[in-house]
Amino acid sequence: MYMSSLAHFDVFAELMEEKSTSVNVGGGGVNVNTRKGKLGGDTHVNVGGKGVGVNTGKPGGGTRVNVGNPFDYLYAASETQIHEDPNVALFFLDKDMHPGATMSLHFTENTEKSAFLPYQTAQKIPFSSDKLPEIFNKFSVKPGSLKAEMMKNTIKECEQPAIEGEEKYCATSLESMIDYSISKLGKVDQAVSTEVEKQTPMQKYTIAAGVQKMTDDKAVVCHKQNYAYAVFYCHKSETTRAYMVPLEGSAGTKAKAVAVCHTDTSAWNPKHLAFQVLKVEPGTIPVCHFLPRDHIVWVPK
Repeated sequence: MYMSSLAHFDVFAELMEEKSTSVNVGGGGVNVNTRKGKLGGDTHVNVGGKGVGVNTGKPGGGTRVNVGNPFDYLYAASETQIHEDPNVALFFLDKDMHPGATMSLHFTENTEKSAFLPYQTAQKIPFSSDKLPEIFNKFSVKPGSLKAEMMKNTIKECEQPAIEGEEKYCATSLESMIDYSISKLGKVDQAVSTEVEKQTPMQKYTIAAGVQKMTDDKAVVCHKQNYAYAVFYCHKSETTRAYMVPLEGSAGTKAKAVAVCHTDTSAWNPKHLAFQVLKVEPGTIPVCHFLPRDHIVWVPK
């Protein structure tokens, strides 16, 4: 559906002829490293200055299933998630984004990586709740296992309708993510993600001078999902502002964090994580959040 517009995005023009493509997404834009060959090999996406991989959410290492994606604004947060989800700290109010403001944050580094499937391969694999047995069988996933529940939740979130004022799409290949973004934005200026110079535990960060507004209203934001292969939940909004925010940690860590501010939250679930954490009501004031390291904002020209 979204293949045609790839040719209009110069930096990805050769993608259709490549066997293996790795994409580094960082504050400076998109850098594509390719190896010649037929499309059909695995495609890997590394997000951030250090090449942070797409997290598969594989069992082990303390991985767990969160009931509700904090970047899906239809869901209601559970009491457990409010106290345990590390993404809680990423939400803040628009008025608090200024030099000198401090926040306790933990930008985690994913150690698990999963490959994007080539477009042609992804199109042949079912991606729907009514095909779960077939999907589990294809990827040798045991029904009822942690991995099966994560995959089931991802598909469920992808199948839910978009909130009023937004459009959504789950990209199961790199090509489809690029094409979706171009189809919604027209010309794309850059794709950016949060960069942290090194992996550290949670610490207090201070916003430094030099906050840069990247877009006033329109953007496509793509969030990494837990699945057997790389899947990104993308949504486009006309009421979104995106910023690059320089941060200085108390332990000396420096970061360039992507912040997204939603100026109209009236259609969000009143029990969404952001409202419960920030103690505000839907549709009253802009709600902002930093993006984890493996999520991407596509900025229009």
